[in-house]
Amino acid sequence: MKDIPPDARPREKLLAQGPAALADAELVALLLRTGLKGVSVLQLAQSLLDEFGGLAGLLHAGPADLKRVKGLGPAKRAEVAAVVELARRSLQQRLVERPAFDAPGRVRDYLQLHLASREHEVFAVLFLDAQHRLLQFDEMFRGTLTQTSVYPREVVRRALALNAAAVILAHNHPSGLAEPSRADEFLTQSLKSALQLVDVRVLDHMVVGRTQVVSFAERGLL
Repeated sequence: MKDIPPDARPREKLLAQGPAALADAELVALLLRTGLKGVSVLQLAQSLLDEFGGLAGLLHAGPADLKRVKGLGPAKRAEVAAVVELARRSLQQRLVERPAFDAPGRVRDYLQLHLASREHEVFAVLFLDAQHRLLQFDEMFRGTLTQTSVYPREVVRRALALNAAAVILAHNHPSGLAEPSRADEFLTQSLKSALQLVDVRVLDHMVVGRTQVVSFAERGLL
């Protein structure tokens, strides 16, 4: 940073002009604070963004992904992970306070931060109250790279325990592609039928890929 004019340094620029004035690499550089021998912090920040395909990819990167980046030691990995967790908690708080479908994009962002970077398939459920505010987010089943065993009775049992009025189902595709499969459609209908018996609505089933989330409700598959 010493070679950069004082008024162009990320920290000074942020304080003078606000965070929106900073480029993605400058914001990441502030988080990293220091570079490596022969590599400035801005260069390191840009290489990190390039590695993960931009800021969205970096925010969806898991600890194992970050470990692959040369020069990104435990302290820097912890700082990046902390920022991701802050984003998750902020989104979760908003879903608790307001109906989930007041801002569908918020649900997508929340699910991507939780599931997009997983190397194995995870089936999760957002349990909602009668006003469709978040009661609980549970990762209920974990599988192999290709499939997950999901038991409708366990989802029903959890919904009753939480006194949920509705649910949003979600799972990731470790391949990175969010396109629903025939098996996904069959599972959705099985869960919908089981939950109807206890008067719990399935509002949506979202399939999470690396960069996209596909909604069953928007596709007319519910």
